[in-house]
Amino acid sequence: ELTASVDAALNAMEADGTLDALFATWFVTDEEEGGDDAAAEEGEGEAMAAGDGAGFVAAAMAGEYDGTVVTMMGPFVDADEQKFLDGIAAFEEATGIDIQYEGTKEFEATIGVRVEAGDAPDIVDFPQPGLLANFVRQGAVVDLNDHFSREFMESRYIDSWLDMATIEGEDGEIMAGVWHRVFGKSQVWYPADDWEAAGYAIPETWDEMIAVMDQIVEDGDTPWCVGIESGAATGWAATDWMEEVMLRTNSLESYDAWVAGDLKFDSDEVKLAANTMSDIWFNDDYVFGGRESIATTSFGDSPASMFEDPPQCWMHKQGSFITSFFPEGNEPLVDYDFFYLPPIGDEYGKPYLVSGDIYAAFSDRPEVLAAMEYFTSAESLKDGWLSQGGALSPHKDVQLDWYSDPIDSKLGGAIAAATSVRFDASDLMPGEVGAGAFWTEMTDYVAGNTDLDTAMANIDAAWPAGVEGESGSEIDGDAEEAAAPAGPANVVASSITATPQDGGLVTISGTGAAGQSFLLTPGDQAATVVVVGEDGTWSVDAGLGPGTHTILLQDADADGNAVGTAASVEVTLE
Repeated sequence: ELTASVDAALNAMEADGTLDALFATWFVTDEEEGGDDAAAEEGEGEAMAAGDGAGFVAAAMAGEYDGTVVTMMGPFVDADEQKFLDGIAAFEEATGIDIQYEGTKEFEATIGVRVEAGDAPDIVDFPQPGLLANFVRQGAVVDLNDHFSREFMESRYIDSWLDMATIEGEDGEIMAGVWHRVFGKSQVWYPADDWEAAGYAIPETWDEMIAVMDQIVEDGDTPWCVGIESGAATGWAATDWMEEVMLRTNSLESYDAWVAGDLKFDSDEVKLAANTMSDIWFNDDYVFGGRESIATTSFGDSPASMFEDPPQCWMHKQGSFITSFFPEGNEPLVDYDFFYLPPIGDEYGKPYLVSGDIYAAFSDRPEVLAAMEYFTSAESLKDGWLSQGGALSPHKDVQLDWYSDPIDSKLGGAIAAATSVRFDASDLMPGEVGAGAFWTEMTDYVAGNTDLDTAMANIDAAWPAGVEGESGSEIDGDAEEAAAPAGPANVVASSITATPQDGGLVTISGTGAAGQSFLLTPGDQAATVVVVGEDGTWSVDAGLGPGTHTILLQDADADGNAVGTAASVEVTLE
């Protein structure tokens, strides 16, 4: 019987000291989950089906799956792949399960081919839930509700993480995966030593933040560093601000409806968020360089003004990655720190805007489910990303002293204190919107080239008829047809590849409809228009220096303007 054998094995392992004490702190025994001997006698199959959420790891720790193999695929390569492997090493050693991870820079294209061919890995790491939703709708993903109880999952995550893992499938909603490493966006960075010397308080409400802003202005300085220029992707930083304010002025249900396209950009709710942001951005006293500088200031350069002596601006809202853009020689928690972007209304709690990875199972073999259960614990991150730096844990059992980086530790605490979390909305919207019209229209609005009503209406018009947002709601094609513009006849490129050549050249090539135009942005170079030949292919040579470069391909209209993201690929040159 499963419970009896597990208990006996665990007792023996504890007696001779071979059971890793770390695992004892996080896996849950049958007794803790309320199991009893009578239930155990129904056999292993029924125990797994009942899904107390602990039986799989417990059985694995007892050697039940020793010698088995779990295949896994995702986008981790190089240093990220090693951090992942370091995180699972203790589990593999303790259980005898061999997790064979295959990382690829062409993950999105590769996983689609594998699933379609019936060759899906056992577990797939999706860097955002949008692509996962496609496979859920195909019925290819295991419903974890069949194996892990809701009580167990709630012991590992706050409800918001479970909400975001719940996706509409063929026969209704399923629990499509478990969240693993994540990143926070709801931070306001500030020059800590100068801030303290000036005597400014850390605001805990939106009104308190406005008061600090006004005090900075009274002192003759400028509160905010803001820049949204990012080459062909200019505008994405503005969409992050919009998402932050949406979470602070609306319910989670309204935010999800916005992601799905059910709540229009032209609605009062979304316009309120835009106007709340504009109250700050369009006040020249509040933004370094004034409104006119925002669209032309690089997102990576904008926080540098905080580190001048004296600071030229005092606050910068951006994701945790932005510290890599800070001038060298600045010490965290001394020269810079962050505070949580305060809530606006008490009724919406303390939401956190996040991005991250969700792991989905494509097989329900017990050793696969044991690995999935392991990923519901921060232990699976402890020896990788937490101790080595670079990501955060969404799990309830995380200990802040597991983080080696002081900023990561503080960020981890901030996310743990959040009352709700939601994924970056633009990443979940159709590409024509989230990486197209949302970016471009916000840029035009901020630059003063269009008014708010026109910008919001144009974003709504860009939403493709009949395409659903990734929160699970489908747009009514008939209702959208009248509002949708004719637009370009372009189709999304079916492929893009980058092949290094001698002399530092890279051959970038792809496919499309004959005569179709794209905007190609090779790394940090200027965008150029490429046209598909009569044979349905195109090819360009670009000179790129050493390092890893992201090559972005965007659909273009007849005037050469970007109207959505078609494809992207990374290439590394020695």
